Amino acid sequence: MIVLLSLFLQIAGSDSLPRVTLGEVLQRASRLDPQYVAARGDVDNAVWSRRAAWYAIATPQVRLASDLARFSTPTFVLGADQPQDRSVTARAEAFYEIFSGGRKFAELSRSRAVLAASEAIEIRERFDAELRAESDYYQVLADQELTRVAGERVRRAREQLGVARARVVSGAAVSTDSLQLLLELNRARVAELRQVAALRVSRLQLGRRIGMDGPVDATPLGEARAPELPLGLADAVTEAARSGPTATGARALEDAAEALVKAQRGSYLPSLTLGATSATYDTRFFPDATSRTSLIFSATLPIWNGGQREVLMSQARVQREIARVTRLDAERAVARDVTETYEGYTTARATTQLAEEAVLVARENYRVQDTRYRAGATTILDLLEAQIRLTEAEAEFVQSRYATRLALGRFEAQLGRRLFNDGARQ
Repeated sequence: MIVLLSLFLQIAGSDSLPRVTLGEVLQRASRLDPQYVAARGDVDNAVWSRRAAWYAIATPQVRLASDLARFSTPTFVLGADQPQDRSVTARAEAFYEIFSGGRKFAELSRSRAVLAASEAIEIRERFDAELRAESDYYQVLADQELTRVAGERVRRAREQLGVARARVVSGAAVSTDSLQLLLELNRARVAELRQVAALRVSRLQLGRRIGMDGPVDATPLGEARAPELPLGLADAVTEAARSGPTATGARALEDAAEALVKAQRGSYLPSLTLGATSATYDTRFFPDATSRTSLIFSATLPIWNGGQREVLMSQARVQREIARVTRLDAERAVARDVTETYEGYTTARATTQLAEEAVLVARENYRVQDTRYRAGATTILDLLEAQIRLTEAEAEFVQSRYATRLALGRFEAQLGRRLFNDGARQ
């Protein structure tokens, strides 16, 4: 009894725990999820890769350099009228590749495709991170309600034990009735202890998910029924195939692989480069004695580099084939995956409604059996069975409610968008 009292005080003390809403959990968890942070970083890298591809097309490469050389024997240098033991050179160079065999534009296409793929993956990882956070949030709420259900089971068992003892003393029942109910009371207490422990763990997990030390409590959600989906299965499959993050990402990766093949083909073509240099020579820093300016036009035709181009071309083609097969598989999987999540939500929604009806039936059945037992019209076994069925029905109803919410999150992740506003999700 002391242990139970201590646990009940811990539950009562949950009012002092920090409490968060579902919206706060989703906002904070996505920033702390390692997989989503990595996906967000890939998007930033892809953005800079695309900028670099544009810079390669629109701007030349510019470099400033300065050299200081010391000689063991005085040597004639530009800008000096007699041998010197050192030379200082300052140069400004600018080069622009006029023709690169299409590699620049292929790199631009590749970077654009990689950016699209990174954005699709970032959306998918954000939904996955939010789904994990939702799961932890709903687990706290479910454990709270299951703890209440376990407490109700203890209360009913205690009341029944008192009635049974009174009937045994009066001679209306045998002593085994009180023993059966004492056994049920002990089982109910054990179940409550386990459920209280599960609630403490789930609160700690929720705190970990949102980056807080210690347990965190969840704000209860509204009692609104799960809404009906605003689109049919066929429309959902079409939308997921057209703009869902999985299919979109697979198509973008195939485009990136195709652009890489084109870029490798450009390595077999000549390149034309236009450059300009301006150099100043002297024997001291900030030289100004002699200046030379040159305009450079160079043409390069690669002939043979030990088979390295061929290796890179082979690798690019293999990557393209892998990306093509991956894209086809992703497009074929859309119908199955969307159907699974769509039907999963529909089934969970219907299950919740049936579970709610089952609770009403179980409560009425328990009430009737309890009344009949008090009147001596039924056995203790029938009463215990009604008690167990009521507890199971209440637990199934709690679990089905939050399973429905998670099923909705999985379906929205397939589409890559929210179907209902935050108010409807509360």
